[in-house]
Amino acid sequence: MKYKHQAGFTLVEIMIVVSIIGLLAAIAIPNFVKARATSQANACINNMRKIDDAANQWALERGQRTGNAITFPSDLTPYIKLNKNGSIPGCPANGTYSVGSVGNVPSVTCSLGSTVTPAHVVP
Repeated sequence: MKYKHQAGFTLVEIMIVVSIIGLLAAIAIPNFVKARATSQANACINNMRKIDDAANQWALERGQRTGNAITFPSDLTPYIKLNKNGSIPGCPANGTYSVGSVGNVPSVTCSLGSTVTPAHVVP
């Protein structure tokens, strides 16, 4: 008897390929999540630095003294580049910023702070 040779993959070959793809996905996905969290933390820290710079500029131009309150965001809006919505950029991880008084270190904090990894804290 002659058998016709049909081109194709066996079930074992397909299972091996699927298991290799699963293994690669298991390695790659946590790295993507970590990279996203790190980039969000870096963006948040940069936003806090910009807001702090705007607060310092506002205090210098208005002759504010240490301990004077800053009304956020209305006092700082003219001193910072606004986003496309016309507001001060927010935390990309959905945290909220709070601004203390003039001369406080740090004067800007994120509500997420050290509760996430990496921390949303200005070094």
